[in-house]
Amino acid sequence: MGKKIEAVIFDWAGTTVDYGCLAPVQAFITAFEEYGITPTLAEVREPMGMLKRDHVRTMMNMDRIRSEWKRIHGRDFTEADVEKVYQTSEASILKIVHRFTDPKPHVSETMRYLREKGIKVGSTTGYTDEMMRIVAPAAAEKGYCPDCWFSPNSVGNFGRPYPYMIFENLKKLEVTSVSAAVKIGDTAADIREGLAAGMPSLGVVEGSSVLGLTEEEYAALSSEEKELCCRRAEEKFLAAGATAVLRNLSELPAYLKKLEAK
Repeated sequence: MGKKIEAVIFDWAGTTVDYGCLAPVQAFITAFEEYGITPTLAEVREPMGMLKRDHVRTMMNMDRIRSEWKRIHGRDFTEADVEKVYQTSEASILKIVHRFTDPKPHVSETMRYLREKGIKVGSTTGYTDEMMRIVAPAAAEKGYCPDCWFSPNSVGNFGRPYPYMIFENLKKLEVTSVSAAVKIGDTAADIREGLAAGMPSLGVVEGSSVLGLTEEEYAALSSEEKELCCRRAEEKFLAAGATAVLRNLSELPAYLKKLEAK
């Protein structure tokens, strides 16, 4: 018999709530547009899951955005510019994040299973404490309430891919070993966070930022199109080092049983 899994550490937007991880996407687009640049969805989603300030800096270092900034503003961007765009994105997301707190499909059944098995539920996020004070209570009212959550604010802003938010979860939940926990997220940054903590790190495809589709867009695809999109997303997770990739959270119980049986 393998080691008992004591805890699962989930991400938030795109993993357990906010199908498609739409709130951060909209906020980043709005912020860059204030400075004359309209980023593509691919540009916005590439750094998703990182600390938000790092996310903005990563986008501004992208070739197209950097050259657009220089063309529009007549100079290279500075760290002060990164801060301005970041602050704009923060203000933007605080206005809209309350609209993106619905739990994703399979979350309530998965939580029920974890509770029945005595498995604790932690969470990490790219959101700040201020955002989480909106998101967490709203999600709880709709039935999703992990045992604890930690944002980058709680670890000196050392967000993903640093493992410190995970370590705070393990401490709070009194987990005996990193090998007794599993990390699950919807971005490459989530995968790297779990691996940095030394635990199995899983990607979840449907509703993820990596897939990049709304629930309606995904439902409208043919079976063949769904398969192709999901395979591409799976490849991105595996390229980031994912231990395994789940199509959706309904597959988690079977994965945990297999892990414990090893």
